[in-house]
Parts: sequence; C-alpha cells; structure tokens
Amino acid sequence: MSFTVAIVGRPNVGKSTLFNRLVGKKLALVDDTPGVTRDRRPGEAKLVDLRFTIIDTAGLEEAGPETLEGRMRAQTEMAIDEADLSLFVVDAKFGLTPVDQSLAEMLRRRGKPVVLVANKSEARGSDAGFYDAYTLGLGEPVPISAEHGQGMIDLRDAIVEAIGEDRAFPEPDDEAETDVVLSQSDAEDDEEFEPEYDETKPLRVAIVGRPNAGKSTLINRFLGEDRLLTGPEAGITRDSISVEWDWRGRTIKMFDTAGMRRKARVQEKLEKLSVADTLRAVRFAETVVIVFDATIPFEKQDLQIVDFVIREGRAAVLAFNKWDLVEDPQAVLADLREKTERLLPQARGIRAVPISGQTGYGLDKLMQNIVDTDKVWNKRISTAKLNRWLDAVTTQHPPPAVSGRRLKLKYMTQVKARPPAFMISCTRPDALPESYVRYLTNGLRVDFDMPGVPIRIHFKAGENPFENRKKKR
Repeated sequence: MSFTVAIVGRPNVGKSTLFNRLVGKKLALVDDTPGVTRDRRPGEAKLVDLRFTIIDTAGLEEAGPETLEGRMRAQTEMAIDEADLSLFVVDAKFGLTPVDQSLAEMLRRRGKPVVLVANKSEARGSDAGFYDAYTLGLGEPVPISAEHGQGMIDLRDAIVEAIGEDRAFPEPDDEAETDVVLSQSDAEDDEEFEPEYDETKPLRVAIVGRPNAGKSTLINRFLGEDRLLTGPEAGITRDSISVEWDWRGRTIKMFDTAGMRRKARVQEKLEKLSVADTLRAVRFAETVVIVFDATIPFEKQDLQIVDFVIREGRAAVLAFNKWDLVEDPQAVLADLREKTERLLPQARGIRAVPISGQTGYGLDKLMQNIVDTDKVWNKRISTAKLNRWLDAVTTQHPPPAVSGRRLKLKYMTQVKARPPAFMISCTRPDALPESYVRYLTNGLRVDFDMPGVPIRIHFKAGENPFENRKKKR
C-alpha cells in the first residue's frame, strides 16, 4: 500500500459505511445506533485506480480520559497520528455541530492533509449542511453517499490532490518478482508422503470467550501496546479486529472478538451482529484460543463456546486468564485439569495454559501451545501406517456382530487435514455403533499423538463386484 488514510468524525455520520464501501466488503458493523465502532480497524481500500490502507475509527466525542468515550477518543487520535491523510466525515443531512467544529480544530493542529467529506448528500434538504461545511475552514467539501456509492470519483480526485500524485501512484519496483511456489503436498500426490509442517507460514489465531474474560488485554500484552480498547466494562469489543505481530520470526495474525453471551440473553440487534462477526472470525481462523476467567471457569457458556469451536473443526487451546488473582494456584490448577478432562470429552487432550494478560505470565507458553496444536491440526499420516494400525486395533478389539453378521473394516486412508479426516471402507457402515467409532477416534488420538484437535472418520461401503451382474439378469 502506498499511503494510509484514517476516517474520522463524530458518531453516526457514516464512517463505517464508507469504510465498507472502500474495502468492498462488509467488514465493519453498521447500525443506526451511535457509537457502534470502538476500536480502530484497518483494511485494504480500492477507489477506482487508487490502492491504500484505510483505518475505520470510533466517533470522536468530548469526554474525560478515564471514561470509555475518552479511551475511544485516544484510540482515534492514535489512528490520526499513524495516517498520512484524514477523511473528515460530516453529516450533510443533519448539519454541523459544535463537536464538528472542535474536531476540525484538532485536525488543523495536527498539520496533516485533510479531505472534508459531506456524507448523506443524497438526502433531501442536505444542501444547507453541505454549504455549512465550508465554515470549517478545511477546504471544499466532497459530497458523497457512502450507502449508495455516489461521489466516489470526486472523492478519489480529492484524495489524489491532497496526498500528491507521487504518493498516490508510486513507481512499481521492477526488481520485485512474484513467484508461485507449490507446496510439496500439492506437487506430490503420494500416499506414502507425509509433508513436514511449515514453520514460516503465517498463522491465523482467533481469541474468543465470554464478555470481560480479558481477551483484548491479552492481545495488547502480546503486542506490547494499547492497540485495543480495554476497561472494566463488559462488552467493550464489538467488531472482530485483526492485528499482526511476529513471534520468533513467524507472522501471527490475531483476531480480537466480541464476548459471546448465552443465546437467550442476546436480544439487541447490535449484539447479534457482534456475535455473528465473532462466529465468522472463528471460521476464518486456524487456531482458536478460548479465554476462560480463572476465577469463575467452566460456566455453561464456556463449554458451549468450546463445543462450537470443535464442531467447526478448528484447532482449540484453552487459556485460563487472570491467573494473578488466583489464591492457591496449585490446587486450582489440579481442579481445572480434572474438570477439563471430565467436561470436554469431545476434545480429549486439549491443551490448557494458565496465563495473566495483565502481567504477561504464561504468554510465551501459550504461543508455543498454539503452534504445537496447529502442527497436529495440519498433520498427515501415510496410508500404509494407517492400514497397519487399523489391522492391529481391529484384531485387538474386533467390530461387533450385527444381526449375526460380523462387520469388516477393510481399508483406511486420510482424505484431508485441517482438521484430520479419515475414510474407512467397510461393510454396512450404517450399522457401525457409535461406541466403536469413539474407540477408533480415541485410538487415533493416542497412537498418532493428536491431542485436542477434532478428528473426523467417514465410513464408506465397499463396492460389490456382483452388483452389475444382478442388474443384467
């Protein structure tokens, strides 16, 4: 990206709608309620022939630094300082307010380029608000409609004029070459081949949990800065915000998500949108860290979140946060281990780490467990090994007889990884008891060292060589 642009303005002027328009996706939550956006969200924008990084920000309000609104304002000011240019959005339909005047003064003091954007200009009666925008002293306003996509060409021209053509259209680097490298697993289709884990591949990690479990504080501690809005209030995070950082030379893309309450308690439309955004982040991630409050762990909602992550096929790691508040760590840790094994049988062997996002305790160990779990999630086992294993376990514990006929498991292979999935050819797959499927699943988990990840086994009936002869007769 050639330059960075921050979208700023008071609440409910259409900043997130404009952000979604520029990135071409509905990434930011949009609602009629003022103050939906709280954290700053980056994205890759495309505006005609322009390519740049765009940052959606919270609505600027006058408030004390200790209040939630004050902390939101501090996040927005950091985005303005980080950006090369600001899009100052005003509501042409509603007109100017004293807050707009103070924000214009703040932007002038920054001394950075500003493009004044008069949103909702398609509305009837918006002309008065548009002409009032001239009084802000930030140049000629650009009339647009972020919701309907009107005025985007004029906005593009205004950005180019403000940032300069040299910054807007940098010269391409002739020496840069893009090579498409096929992984060995793509290049080879050999049953006996077991590809090695790629230690350099970027890793996508989602942080989920109940409200006020300390998810944003945990990510801030990883980053070493107050990148995400935190505080004692529950439910501060609404959007799923992604941040990138390096751990031991590897790029980690981490998603902070909104807290997930019990479904019966989620009534407001805005909270439903936040939860839906969290579910999308889980499906997009590779490894999911479920953050528990160590002082009140294993609430019913915690178990439901873990179950959802496992059903989605993600690699899961448990993080018992707020460990600095635990009075008897050894006794509590033994109790948590017992409850983890007993209450989460569908994720036997799942990794669990005590941490403190406030002090930084256990974070390096948590990252190591995330990487180790991702290795298992990507694991592939050769067909020869699987069939030797299948022969051994069926000899030790044969499948049961159904209606006087013994079920036979003939052949096994791994059909995919991420998560590991296997196919077994057998007679009468519909008659195989669930208890025997669990026996095979647990055996795979133990014998091939695959703790804590979902394992899926599909059964397929073998072809009958005499079936076509019967049809011919």
